[in-house]
Amino acid sequence: MKSFKERISDVVKKIPRGEVLTYKEVAKRAGKQYAYRAVGNILSQNKDPKVPCHRVIRSDGKIGGYNGAFGMKRELLREEGYLK
Repeated sequence: MKSFKERISDVVKKIPRGEVLTYKEVAKRAGKQYAYRAVGNILSQNKDPKVPCHRVIRSDGKIGGYNGAFGMKRELLREEGYLK
């Protein structure tokens, strides 16, 4: 059985370019509906470029953090067509 961290990675890898999910949606799809803070903590430590964690945003529509590089997350989402 996969760990919660592995299930999060699987969910995030499936987010198409130019689209986003919220931390809460990722938690739910990974099998732990209320573990959205854990999702944020896990993704904040992601170093795998195959896991596009910049495509995960806050439930209020704000961008949220990105490994300490807020501007980088915004730029990646802009390049992918999510932000204008």
